[in-house]
Amino acid sequence: MSFPLQKAKSPQFTLAPRESRSSLIKPLIQSIPTRQNQTSIRLDKETCSNLLKIETDIHVFAIAIPSSICILSTVPNDRITKEEKDALLSLLDDPSPIVRKTILRTLDQMGGDGLDLLGKTIKGSNRFLSWHASRYLSELQSASPAAEFRAFIRSMNYELESGWIMISRVAYPDIDVGKIFQELDEIANRCRELIARPASYREQCLVVNRVLFHEYGFRGNKENYNDPDNSFINSLLQTRKGLPITLSVLYLLVASRLGIPIEPIGVPGHFVIGCFEESVPFYIDSFERGKLLDAGQLLKRVEAVCIEPNLGHLAPVSTQETLSRICRNLVPHFSNSRQESMSKLFQGFLQDFKETYEKHV
Repeated sequence: MSFPLQKAKSPQFTLAPRESRSSLIKPLIQSIPTRQNQTSIRLDKETCSNLLKIETDIHVFAIAIPSSICILSTVPNDRITKEEKDALLSLLDDPSPIVRKTILRTLDQMGGDGLDLLGKTIKGSNRFLSWHASRYLSELQSASPAAEFRAFIRSMNYELESGWIMISRVAYPDIDVGKIFQELDEIANRCRELIARPASYREQCLVVNRVLFHEYGFRGNKENYNDPDNSFINSLLQTRKGLPITLSVLYLLVASRLGIPIEPIGVPGHFVIGCFEESVPFYIDSFERGKLLDAGQLLKRVEAVCIEPNLGHLAPVSTQETLSRICRNLVPHFSNSRQESMSKLFQGFLQDFKETYEKHV
């Protein structure tokens, strides 16, 4: 039997009896559509006989049975109502693995709203509910790359390498982080072998250029610039192709292992890196295989994209700004590749960065 999905009309929420929840939830969870264009849910006869209707608002699902509601499930697109929050919180103590899995997925897809809901519950007067909310928050942050990155954003304890790996884990949860560290170390060790000290920072960067862009073959992905994979460290290390910002961050991570003081430079439209420790600062365009530039050449690039150049365009940017810009690139890149849910997820990260900055600065 199949039920069409229709736009929800603010149903009234009262909980189904505890003993009936799991039997009602299991067939629903197993049959929830996984793509936006699916329009029906297939349920067994026993479940259908208990259902009054199924309502949805894009990704917000609820089972309504006579005078009761059983569960909220999967991805809430908009902020949920107070009644929906109450229904969700009342299930936190349910021991059913199916219920727990569904609640975790729902909280994860709620993004910052889910974390805020758990945080307020933990601080609330109901200590029993607070204990269960603490367990969910801990599990959510350890099991969900998206939640882990949100917690990182809100901590304001930003570190470039960790942040980029967390961004990459949102798209590739199973990446081998140890392997990434090993590859970065190997690149740095190769550079170290070739640097004849004493050497100026400019001379050391020329060696890094040789290793990164000639021996390892890293280059800008001009053929498929909008591919989201250009933004992830695991994909970059595999394909050797990336964007100006991700190739620049790769350069920064290698340089930090070598003790070379390189800074991220957020030039409009084309991220570069720069060194300010010598008498004359110099800049490096990683997208162009490590091309060296002076301040005048960089300002001419800014002017070429119809922006009035100023000295601020030559100054270093923070780790927060660098990570935010990676996320900002992914919003249109995922949208162009028709992965709207991922585009919205990274748009949410940008909002988290903004709200965290405004709250603390």
